[in-house]
Amino acid sequence: MSTLVRSVAQGSKLRAIPFALLGLLIFAPSAFAQEDAPLTVDEVAYSLDNIILFIAAVLVLFMQAGFAMVEAGFNSAKNTVNIMFKNIIDLASGVFFYFLIGYSLMYGAPVLGGWLGFAGLGIGSTPPEALPGNLNPQVDFLFQAAFAATAATIVSGAVAGRMKVSGYLIYSIVITAIIYPVSGYWKWGGGWLDALGFYDFAGSLVVHAVGGFAALAAIIVIGPRIGRFSGGRTTSLPPSNMALAALGIFILWIGWYGFNPGSQLAFTGKANVDIVMLIATNTTLAAATGTLLAMLYGWVKRGKPDLSYTLNGALAGLVGITANCDSVTNVEALIIGAVAGVLVCVGMELLESLKIDDAVGAWAVHGFCGIWGGIATGIFGGHPIGAQIIGSLVIPVWAFVASFALFTIIKSLGLLRVSAEEEQAGLDLSEHGIGAYHLAGEEV
Repeated sequence: MSTLVRSVAQGSKLRAIPFALLGLLIFAPSAFAQEDAPLTVDEVAYSLDNIILFIAAVLVLFMQAGFAMVEAGFNSAKNTVNIMFKNIIDLASGVFFYFLIGYSLMYGAPVLGGWLGFAGLGIGSTPPEALPGNLNPQVDFLFQAAFAATAATIVSGAVAGRMKVSGYLIYSIVITAIIYPVSGYWKWGGGWLDALGFYDFAGSLVVHAVGGFAALAAIIVIGPRIGRFSGGRTTSLPPSNMALAALGIFILWIGWYGFNPGSQLAFTGKANVDIVMLIATNTTLAAATGTLLAMLYGWVKRGKPDLSYTLNGALAGLVGITANCDSVTNVEALIIGAVAGVLVCVGMELLESLKIDDAVGAWAVHGFCGIWGGIATGIFGGHPIGAQIIGSLVIPVWAFVASFALFTIIKSLGLLRVSAEEEQAGLDLSEHGIGAYHLAGEEV
C-alpha cells in the first residue's frame, strides 16, 4: 500500500471512531434499559422540578460573588481581603450551621405554642414519591441554605472596614443558626404569621429585612468609620472600584432569577410554567424601574447621574418585588420597583442625616425596601393588608432587637471593633496580614 493510500485509509478509520461513539450513545442506553420500565410522566415531572430547583439554588449561591464584588467595590481597597473573607465565611457558616441547627428550627414540628419549630438535626434522606412538585429533601435543603447565607452576608458590607473577624464569625453563626430560622419559621415553616395570613413569596421580609435590620443594629453598635462624620461634617469616603461594584450588581440581578422564580418550587405543568414566567418578568420590570427612579433621584439631587444611587436602585427594585412577584401584574411590578428606587435613596440619606454609617446602603436596600415589599404585597397583591403590616413590622423588630443584643454582647467581649490604628492601616493587613493588591513601589 502506498503512503498516500495508507494515510487515506488511516484517516477513514479515525473519522469512523466518532460515528461509532455516536452510535454507542444512541443505542447503548436503550440496550441497557431494556430490563427497566420506561419513565412515567410523573417521574419526568419529578426530575425536572428537582433539577430546576437545583439550578435555582446554584444561582442564589452565586449571588455571594455579587455581594462580595459590590462590597469590595464600594469600600476602600485596603479592606478588600477582609470583605472577601467575610463573604466566604458567610457562605460556609451559613451552610454548616443552618444544616446543624437552623433548618430544623425553621421547618420542624411546632413547639412553644407555634413560635418555634424543631425536627432534630440534619436532613431527611428518604426521597419522596416521584410525583410532580415533590422535592427531594437534599435539594430542598440546598435551596434553603442558600437563602440563609444571603441573609447573613447583607451585614458584611454595612460594617466594612471596622469589624473584627472573630466577632463577625460569631454573628454569622448566630444569624444562620437562630435569628433567621426563628422568624423564617413564623412564615415559611407554618408558624403564627403564616396562620395570620401574612404573605412573603420569596423573602422581602423573611430574608432581606432580616439581613437589613441586622445590619442596622450592627452599625449602630459598632459606630461610624473614622473620618465619616468628624468636625460636624459628613465626608463620603471614596470607593475603590466602581466597575467591580457594578459587576456585582449585574451578578445579583441575574442571581435573583434563582431567588424569585425558584421560590415557586414546582416548574412542570402549564399553571406552574405560567406563574414562573410572570415571576421572572415582574422581577425584571421592578429592577428596571428601581434603577431608573434611583438614577433620576440622584441626578436631580446631585446635579449629575450618580452610579452608586443607580446601582442600589436596581437592588431596591429587586428586594421590593420579592415578596409579591407572583401576585401582582406587570404594571404593578413597575410601580413597586419605582417606589423602591426612591425609598432606597431616601433611606441612605436618612441614615446619613442621623450620622449612622452604612458603608454600602445595606439597610436602605434590604431593610427599608424589604418593608415596602411586604406592604406592597397587601396593597397590590390582594393579601390581607392587616397581616402584611403586622408581618412587615414584627420580622424587622425581631431581627433588630436580637441582632442588637448579639452585637452588644460581642462588643462587651472586646471582639467587635478593631483599634483606630488597625482601621487606618486597613483590615487586610491588620486582620489577615496580606493586601489584595500589589501597589507600585512595594516589594514583591
